[in-house]
Amino acid sequence: MARRILVTNALPYANGPLHLGHMLGYIEADIWARAQRMQGNEVWYVAGEDAHGTPIMLAAEKVGLTPEEYIAGIRASHEADFTDFHFSYDQYHTTHSPENREIATDIYVRLRDAGYIARRDIQQLYDPTRDMFLPDRYIKGTCPNCGTPDQYGDNCENCGATYAPTDLINPYSVMSGATPVLRDSEHYFFELGKFEQLLRDWFAGKYTDGKPTANSSVVAKLAEWIDGGLRDWDISRDAPYFGFPIPDAPGKFFYVWLDAPAGYLASFKALCERKGIVFDDFLRADSTAEMHHFVGKDIINFHGLFWPAMLHGAGMRVPTALHTNGYLTVNGAKMSKSRGTFIQARTFLDSGLDPEALRYYFATMLGPQPIDVDLDLKSFEERVNSHLVGKWANIASRTAGFLHTHFAGKLSDRFDDEATALWKDLLAQYEGIEAVYEADEYAEATRRFVSMSDAVNGYIAAKAPWVIARDEARRDELQQVCSFAINAFRLLSGLLKPIVPTTVAAAEAFLGAPIATFADARRELFGHTVNAFSPLFGRLDPKKIAAMVDASKESLTPAEQAREAAAEARPAKKPKEAPKPMTDATATASTDTAATISIDDFARLDLRIGKVTVCEFVEGSDKLLRFELDAGTLGTRQIFSGIRAAYGEPEKLVGRNVVFIANLAPRKMRFGLSEGMILSAGEGGADLFLLDADQGAAPGATVR
Repeated sequence: MARRILVTNALPYANGPLHLGHMLGYIEADIWARAQRMQGNEVWYVAGEDAHGTPIMLAAEKVGLTPEEYIAGIRASHEADFTDFHFSYDQYHTTHSPENREIATDIYVRLRDAGYIARRDIQQLYDPTRDMFLPDRYIKGTCPNCGTPDQYGDNCENCGATYAPTDLINPYSVMSGATPVLRDSEHYFFELGKFEQLLRDWFAGKYTDGKPTANSSVVAKLAEWIDGGLRDWDISRDAPYFGFPIPDAPGKFFYVWLDAPAGYLASFKALCERKGIVFDDFLRADSTAEMHHFVGKDIINFHGLFWPAMLHGAGMRVPTALHTNGYLTVNGAKMSKSRGTFIQARTFLDSGLDPEALRYYFATMLGPQPIDVDLDLKSFEERVNSHLVGKWANIASRTAGFLHTHFAGKLSDRFDDEATALWKDLLAQYEGIEAVYEADEYAEATRRFVSMSDAVNGYIAAKAPWVIARDEARRDELQQVCSFAINAFRLLSGLLKPIVPTTVAAAEAFLGAPIATFADARRELFGHTVNAFSPLFGRLDPKKIAAMVDASKESLTPAEQAREAAAEARPAKKPKEAPKPMTDATATASTDTAATISIDDFARLDLRIGKVTVCEFVEGSDKLLRFELDAGTLGTRQIFSGIRAAYGEPEKLVGRNVVFIANLAPRKMRFGLSEGMILSAGEGGADLFLLDADQGAAPGATVR
């Protein structure tokens, strides 16, 4: 009997473009959904925008848009990227939707009426400069669990601990840099501790017919958090806030982590209304359908603790499984803007690189464990060219021409004994491919693909059809050899289809035979006529990869440069085996400042005043503005600066005095030559402010 499966992937936050780190987990989800469809299962794959929160409200304010206008533009760019990377979503939606407001409110009311919502006054951090309560992500400080500095107010990126913003050591406001002050505010809490047994039973498979709910390492980490003591979870935020209001609490809004996972259900509900699917068949507590979430390891606490508890408390089913991916590094290091390895999805596409090359490369390293994946750009080039071009496409390109030249494209109606034996070997390696994809063992699938391809290419090399074709008396042998190769090519195409679907679609057109299921590829095409062969996949050009890296290098603000340098210089801290309860956490105060320099070091910088004569958007870049500065005796300087998110109306900067580094080596970018660096202050993104100079300072004047 076909399974009924709802598949989701983590919702991208609607505050900027997608990068290749995002694509890693999303590609894993899409491959799994496609593989399930090829097993004949009923699969509905949904996603959408995570579109609420103070950061979005403030970013929209900065560029002079309403939050609704702001998220609409981000959503359009995300959907375009997903389409061009060949995602098979049945519905792409947004958390800022009527469906999500209805579902999030319904979950809250059910939890409230069941006695799982508590109300109490808390002391919350308040920015006295901006006159507002600060959301968790707009407070930074030292982690109270492991002592890592510069961590956000809700969880530590180093050790994974979750905590309240008030637990941070030496907190500061990301908005203004001011030290926050404590003020009282009534908040609403989900009493997570009441669900400890539910969560332990879920981990043990009692709600999933004994099947694992997640990889054992993920379950172990979640169990550590339970052992450390589950705390009530704050689900409210104070106005001003962009989100849904809590129905019985004026001036209070649902915290984004309540309505964000509810967004999965909202996206599915929109699909159900469009397709006539019964929504409750998938969500009621006794549903026999499945619900699979694909998430990054940084958010397993939300999906593995809060989300199943909230669903169960609201009388709904718990998820069937969490599939978890690690982080992406590039060339063995954290993605870096200065090195050009912080690569946006659109930059990858605009460089002329095939998105299915990235899908395949990621697949060769993905498995069920949430380990980090490295995009080694040289290995990327070599592996894709070797596997997809040199092995797979090579099988068809070496043999299809003989079939059309001598047999009008018709395949033989049999295999000889040698080919029959090899076919059985290939089928043996293909056996169980459904279970391999089911278990997220994509690296194993590609390992089998390479092994099978090598065996087929070895057979072709040994038979040498180009030699057989010279002998009229061996025409039958020629047809059999080439026909076997084409059947093997089809078998390999079936294995690859979830990973490189568009390329395999071209292979299906050549074969004149669809591969709707894994079983289809196992059936020989005896006596079948194939179409003329056209190249399926071009070799990756290293020049395009280099151009992609170059296009990803953008001018960094001094704050961004300092953060990158600090991240590279700071020794990695080993995560603790189990986080202690936050009430027991102790740490010493620390500072997170740059290393001390001498006056000679400072003197090496030639800081000058420049008057902005031209400031405009850069076509093809989401981050850059192009400046022309009057630098006095230094002439006119063109500088590209990555502050577009902070200044939505660049023409208003014309006439201002700015400070720039005049003796920075010029850098050739895709958009032109950048001749310096303009200084600004802030944490990055929309939180950047140009350093100003008194209008009495003449262009070109030295900053002393």
